Amino acid sequence: MAADTSPPRARTLARRSWPWILTYHSVSDPTDDPYGITVSADRLDEQLTWLRRRGLTGVSISALLRARATGQRGLVGLTFDDGYADFLDEALPVLRAHGCTATVFVLPGRPGGSNTWDPLGPRRPLLTEEGIRTVAAAGMEVGSHGMLHQDLTALPDDELREETHGSRDALRRILRQEPAGFCYPYGTADRRVAASVRDAGYAYGCALVPGSLAGPLALPRTHVSHADRGARLRAKEVRHRLRHRSAGPGDAA
Repeated sequence: MAADTSPPRARTLARRSWPWILTYHSVSDPTDDPYGITVSADRLDEQLTWLRRRGLTGVSISALLRARATGQRGLVGLTFDDGYADFLDEALPVLRAHGCTATVFVLPGRPGGSNTWDPLGPRRPLLTEEGIRTVAAAGMEVGSHGMLHQDLTALPDDELREETHGSRDALRRILRQEPAGFCYPYGTADRRVAASVRDAGYAYGCALVPGSLAGPLALPRTHVSHADRGARLRAKEVRHRLRHRSAGPGDAA
């Protein structure tokens, strides 16, 4: 059964600091990794163990926002960008072992393709449509990363609409349900792009460093690499809380 991906629009977020959300990409061999976006399954296990020892459980973004709306704490968001096929064989078993869920942001315009937008590094296969359905059936949330992994701020209006509205329609067809979340490729957005995501009907959007756009349609996130262990993760958590406390008092969920 697919995960529930219908959170309320999180008005209560504006009264507290933004939740801590971790950003992963590929879970595989990190040896050839010029962009620092790959962690091994063993390192993911170590990172989730560190979270658990601190009383934190990783969950999807929809689950995180629902929990915050009711005042529940002790949760951190887990996201996997680009929809790499290795999520099923490498990341999913580790998440299950720790009782975690996650949001996987996929590219419905590239089913079964590869990360051709990266000029350096190895080609990594992406999830097929069947793989996307398998992710959802495993209890993970599936969200949109646009159609083709483009810098949305550089697109004309018609192409931007295809990336936001079109990708939502494509995922609705694949999953037989409405995806709730959108993740901006390269983590970047501007007001025009965020407005297109809102108009497409998404309940939330994920960025990396959204600046003044920070809010339910541009949630800040923390990039996680293979080099991140306890001390580095703690430093990143503190930096997140200091950088994103302007929304109001309080900590991550």
